[in-house]
Amino acid sequence: MATATVTVRFWAGARAATGIDAAEVEAPPTVGGLQAALVAAHPALEAVLPVCTLLVDGLAASGPDAALAPGALVEVLPPFAGG
Repeated sequence: MATATVTVRFWAGARAATGIDAAEVEAPPTVGGLQAALVAAHPALEAVLPVCTLLVDGLAASGPDAALAPGALVEVLPPFAGG
């Protein structure tokens, strides 16, 4: 299966679950493939990812079948409150 290397930045609870700010990740070139790779590398993300918004190059991912281009920037944004 083809893969894409993307940069993933983790925010708030996602950062707490992974213990890192960012990573270069090689995964199948879909959002779902990336999510599976992230959970395999960081099992604590399994509880966090379902409530997160994933931005791919600044736009919300449309679902697990959304394509990821090599070099994409993916930001994992848990819900947050504030004002």
